[in-house]
Amino acid sequence: MKRRVIITSDGSTTIQIEDWEEQYHSKHGAIQEAYHVFIKHGLSLFKKGESVSILEIGFGTGLNALVTRIEAEKQNLKIDYKGVEAYPIAKEELRQLNYIKELKAETYQNDFLLMHSAPWEENLVLSASFRLFKEQKDFLNIEDKNLYNLIYFDAFGARVQPELWTEAIFAKMHAALKYKGVLVTYSAKGSVRRVMQAVGFKVERLPGPPGKREMLRAIKTIEE
Repeated sequence: MKRRVIITSDGSTTIQIEDWEEQYHSKHGAIQEAYHVFIKHGLSLFKKGESVSILEIGFGTGLNALVTRIEAEKQNLKIDYKGVEAYPIAKEELRQLNYIKELKAETYQNDFLLMHSAPWEENLVLSASFRLFKEQKDFLNIEDKNLYNLIYFDAFGARVQPELWTEAIFAKMHAALKYKGVLVTYSAKGSVRRVMQAVGFKVERLPGPPGKREMLRAIKTIEE
């Protein structure tokens, strides 16, 4: 499928899959979406000094990992971050991403490059506050149990990949979270909310990022 790097409304880049008319991030602002969905309504729930284990569904461009790395330093959080991705982006695409410039985060340039160049299935220690582990696999093959405090669910939308938004997938997400763990996603579809509830999540609607009226946050309320 044909892919190209485009500029979103906040000036930051994303990758567009032209055949699907789908982007890795919101065309209304990639960085704005990452901060609103995953930092404001996810990471910010944790207090300074806490250890937080994060699973990202759709490592993609590495934007969510980058902003989490930056915020971990600011908030004195200790992050264990696992990014799962079936199809890593190409080196040429990586060279066109402008997140470091737009975030004015030049001190994290080397970290961002290492996030992409580091081997898969190996621990990468970027600092005392951030450790990354990438897995190249299909989301359906995730079998983790009671490991994560927070899940960033950033798969392609249900319109183009409905198989990633099923009860089977969210049952795996529910199992992967620790008790009182949280899952956040940009999606606000009623069908997504219903499958989350069907597997045991308590789900709340929250104001969405620019271009979206709402988003969803789900909490695991069952102790296993």
